[in-house]
Amino acid sequence: MMITPVSTLLREALQEKIDQKTKPPGSLGKLEQIALQAGLIQETLEPELRKPAIIVFAGDHGIAAEGLVNPFPQAVTAQMVYNFLNGGAAINVFCRHQQLDLKIVDAGVNHLFPAHPQLRDRKIAMGTANYLHQPAMSLDQCKLALAAGSEEVQALHEQGCNIIGFGEMGIGNTSAAALLMSYFTGTAIDHCIGAGTGSNAQQLEQKKAVLRQVQVFHPQPNSPIQALATFGGFEIAMICGAIIKAAELKMMIVIDGFIVSAALLAAAAMHPEVTGYCVFAHCSDEKGHQAMLRHLNVSPLLQLDMRLGEGTGAALAIPLIQQAVAFLNNMASFNSAQVSNRTL
Repeated sequence: MMITPVSTLLREALQEKIDQKTKPPGSLGKLEQIALQAGLIQETLEPELRKPAIIVFAGDHGIAAEGLVNPFPQAVTAQMVYNFLNGGAAINVFCRHQQLDLKIVDAGVNHLFPAHPQLRDRKIAMGTANYLHQPAMSLDQCKLALAAGSEEVQALHEQGCNIIGFGEMGIGNTSAAALLMSYFTGTAIDHCIGAGTGSNAQQLEQKKAVLRQVQVFHPQPNSPIQALATFGGFEIAMICGAIIKAAELKMMIVIDGFIVSAALLAAAAMHPEVTGYCVFAHCSDEKGHQAMLRHLNVSPLLQLDMRLGEGTGAALAIPLIQQAVAFLNNMASFNSAQVSNRTL
């Protein structure tokens, strides 16, 4: 992965352009940071956001078949994919309202879907293996998933998309994300585990006990890709590959919540420079996400107490990113508006 270093002259020119807008310095807060980031990513003083899109990757997890870490049955993954295809999920509503392109990818759901014009079949297997007994996937499967995510982003980029968000669906995937968080951040597993799809207190304690057992069973993986293969899901690995490719293509990447951030932790461990292409949509209400964001030393745009997944936080954040670029390109400067600038 080759990424050109940012020009100091471009950064200074962009900051000057932002500071000369008819407003007190810094008064648009995080929007100013996003405007600067957009210009740096696209290497221009006049960035443009084209054909924004969300890709939702869906996959099943072997651990979920036993019902040890998830209050909802594994069948819900496939049922929700049908809901996406029928346009009935929250992510469908948000994307329609904001005119965002939405793609659904079967990364490895434990179900055979009939052909559908809105469903991309990238199934690696009928769900991952149960990491209580063996790695979730082989290294070859993990590499296939990384490549599939990369290819999905490449296809959208070739259609003109340069800003992309990612979502996921997979019963049990908060457990996989918690294990990945613990590995990549060094956080004790109990502090990474939350309620997921709605575990009660007893279910939450059982979830913690099971994931502690998983960590004991597996020796410490010796590389980021080994960790992803040991604990991850096919949907998480595809998001990881998608993030890496999007950064390589100099796209703005909108990071959703807990699961997508876990995929980013893996991507950043492989290629630290990817985080410079990421805008963090929101802080999920899922336990552990705030600590993930602190580990990455980033600040999210929104705090809405959401923990739905599906890319919903990313879909809500994209309009704010569009507004940031709009003010950079269209807001008058002190000079053009003949407004007096500050004198002190």
